[in-house]
Amino acid sequence: MGKAAKEQLNRALSEHLNTIYETLEALCQTPSSSLEKVSWKEVIQMGEQLYKQATMVGMLWTGEAPEVKALEENMASYFNTLQGLLLLSHSSTVGGGPTLCSCIHASIKQVVDSSFMLMKESVSSYGSNNKNQKLSIPQLVGTVWEACSALKKTPATNITAIGRAMTQLAVSMKDVLREMNELKPASSDVGDESSVQDSAEGDQDSNDSFAGDLGNDLSPEEMEIARLTTDVVSATLVVIKELIRSITSLLKQESTADTATFVPSLETLLKLSQEIGLQIDELGASLYPPQEISSLKTAIEKISCATDEILVELEKLKGCSEDFVKACHGLRSSLKQLEAELDHSDATDTMPKIENLAIA
Repeated sequence: MGKAAKEQLNRALSEHLNTIYETLEALCQTPSSSLEKVSWKEVIQMGEQLYKQATMVGMLWTGEAPEVKALEENMASYFNTLQGLLLLSHSSTVGGGPTLCSCIHASIKQVVDSSFMLMKESVSSYGSNNKNQKLSIPQLVGTVWEACSALKKTPATNITAIGRAMTQLAVSMKDVLREMNELKPASSDVGDESSVQDSAEGDQDSNDSFAGDLGNDLSPEEMEIARLTTDVVSATLVVIKELIRSITSLLKQESTADTATFVPSLETLLKLSQEIGLQIDELGASLYPPQEISSLKTAIEKISCATDEILVELEKLKGCSEDFVKACHGLRSSLKQLEAELDHSDATDTMPKIENLAIA
């Protein structure tokens, strides 16, 4: 009877899993514009229902082993709620851009994955004498709780999703800025024999020790380039911050805006911001000696072009604030100063080569 009951539970579980898999495959498609859009609040409410269902799964295993019928009924109720959650989440993506849909799919995937683990463990625990297996169920219930709670933090609008992605981008830029601020000039204490000896011994240390000194031997000219590059990154951060504010100010317009143009513009702004982020990384990498002047020049040119495009795109959305325009002016000024210094450095490096060429 125990073996037959276990097989019966496994069959039921397989049927439910197949149904969810089929639902997931259907929901991979972009929802039709004719589909009625539901608010993310409804998805959260359904998540709370699933939260309760997970609690009931845990309660089944608090005392003696549950009956097969109780497990089957619990399983059916759980998966019905899960499927309802999937359908609602799909309807919530009507009019959503790639960034919003990606956030929603990631959150739902956590719920699905944690649910599968919980229900599989519940079935596996039936008829088992393994106490550790039964003890793992409360932990898996907790995992479902966390996934359902995370739905409350999931972006519910395109603007919120785009803004969050830009905020993460700004955090990465701050990391680059911090690394730039750690660059140091070469030591001028050339007469200190002990320092020379310590340096020689340091050369024999591990690669980790060497890595710690990377960027501590910039010449005065390289330090000036590093300083101006740091100014560019700081100014870029201000631009991104004001861009986020400008986009956030459009939140009230999103519900009535034409999604055919509004959402693509938001996605374009994010892509341009991400391009700037890539160039900021390039700036940071190019500052370590020997500095790559050509790479620095290419990066600031791309940052300048992307900033101009952002300004045009934001004006289309009628969300261009005075503070954003002011931030763009500040960035352009920093870019010009860095460009001038790079041109000067390039010319200084080229002159000896020309003189040697003339002598030859």
